Amino acid sequence: VLDNNNPVCQKIADNVVTFLLEEMARGRIPPEFLPLQSGVGNINNAVMARLGENPDIPAFMMYSEVLQESVVHLLETGKITGVSASSLTISAGSLRKIYDNMDFFASRIVLRPQEISNHPEIIRRLGVIALNVGLEFDIYGHANSTHVAGVNLMNGIGGSGDFERNAWLSIFMAPSIAKDGKISTIVPMCSHVDHSEHSVKAIVTEQGIADLRGLSPLQRARAIIDNCAHPLYRDYLHRYLESAPGGHIHHDLAHAFDLHRNLLEHGSMLG
Repeated sequence: VLDNNNPVCQKIADNVVTFLLEEMARGRIPPEFLPLQSGVGNINNAVMARLGENPDIPAFMMYSEVLQESVVHLLETGKITGVSASSLTISAGSLRKIYDNMDFFASRIVLRPQEISNHPEIIRRLGVIALNVGLEFDIYGHANSTHVAGVNLMNGIGGSGDFERNAWLSIFMAPSIAKDGKISTIVPMCSHVDHSEHSVKAIVTEQGIADLRGLSPLQRARAIIDNCAHPLYRDYLHRYLESAPGGHIHHDLAHAFDLHRNLLEHGSMLG
C-alpha cells in the first residue's frame, strides 16, 4: 500500500500540479481556479498536499462527495476557502479538531445529500475538476477503478463516475506499476471498465501525463504508452499496438489479455 509520502505518490502529485498550472497558463482554467473534486486515498491526499504547498495555485473551493484528511489542514491554512461534500472520512484527531473549532469550520464546510453533491447538472454548471484514482487503464483511455483482474472487487465505484462523466476536466491517476513491477497499470485492454474513453480526459502516473483531449484513438494510445506506461512494459505495449489489426481502433483479440494471463499463470505480467 502506498502512503502519501511515498516517492511514487509524490511524483504523481507533482505531475498533476504541473498539468493544472499549464492549463492555467493556457487559459483553460481561470486565474481564480475551479472547484475541485478529490477521491479518497493516499494519492489524492498527496495531490491535495502539493496543491496546498504551491504558491502559484490560488486558494480554491472544493465540490466533492467525500472530505478527507488533507482537506482539514488546507481549510486551516486558507488554501481551501470552502468545501461542499456529503460525508467525511478523516481521523479521530481531525474530527475532534472540527468539533473543537466549530465556529471556524461551520462557515467553511457544507454537508449535502448525495443527490445534490453528485448531481450531474451541478457538477457541469460549476466546472468541477475531478481527481480520481484507477486500478488499470487500457491504451485507449478506458479506466477500471473497481475490479482486480476483472473479477475480484477492490472497492466500489463511489461517486467517481458521477464526477468523471460531468466534470470540466476529468483526471485519473495511478502508479504505472504495482507489486514491484509484476503488474502494469497500463494494459492493452481493461479487464473491467468503469469509465469510458469518452470522458477520461487525462491520465497521470509517476512517469508523466497523457492529455487525451482531441486525440484520435491511435494518438491516445501512443500518448498513454509514451507518457504513462512504465519502461518495463512500454516496448511490449508499443509492439502490441503496432501489430494489432484494425481500422479506427487497433486490437488483437487473441492477445489483448496476454498480460493478465501471464499474471494469473506466472504471478507476473512479465511472464
